[in-house]
Amino acid sequence: MFFDPTYLLYMAPAFLIMLLTTWYVNSAYRTWGRVPARSQMTGYQAAQRLISTGGLYGIQIQAAAGKLSDNYDPRDKVLHLSHGVAESASVASLAVAAHELGHAMQDRDGYLPLRFRAALVPMVNIGSYLGWILIFLGLLLNFTNLAWLGVLAFAGGAIFSLATLPVELNASARARRLLTNSGLIIGEDEQRGVNTVLNAAALTYVAALVTAVMQLLYYASLVSGFGRRRR
Repeated sequence: MFFDPTYLLYMAPAFLIMLLTTWYVNSAYRTWGRVPARSQMTGYQAAQRLISTGGLYGIQIQAAAGKLSDNYDPRDKVLHLSHGVAESASVASLAVAAHELGHAMQDRDGYLPLRFRAALVPMVNIGSYLGWILIFLGLLLNFTNLAWLGVLAFAGGAIFSLATLPVELNASARARRLLTNSGLIIGEDEQRGVNTVLNAAALTYVAALVTAVMQLLYYASLVSGFGRRRR
């Protein structure tokens, strides 16, 4: 099962999409990371203004290690900005900071898709750990129903990836409005840069969904083929 060539037939296209998406995201960020914003505000300074503009009181800003590791933690109400975003006064930095604050707005508003995705986290964590074990034991013990239970456990990952898409797209839409209303983005060229960076980031979640679905289909075909051989 671990060296099944069929696995490559399912996963090679997904891996290729993920690689291309990663390249595109890095390219978009690198390109617009070189373009200074006319506001001359760094990502950190922009985040401070957007917190005020968006009425996001009580949110703290802290440093995050790594490149493009920016995130918003709803548990502690903390916006984590990477060094490259926090200290750069580029169009890309403003887009990234605004996107993460879009998640903060979702948290403040009780955005239902965000709450649904958060509720899926425990199930996904358990399913990703137990799924392959149940499949392996089911096939080893000739117990197809147990193997199908493992496939069902893996389905949580695909559901989580699907639930993530509207959350991320909505955060980007909020980011665009935040940047426009605050006056941090000036002119069509800067707007185009923001859209390019945010759209590129959204593609990573599409690629993650494709990967999760293809993995689920592989395991389903594996168990289904085993069941047919038993009959």
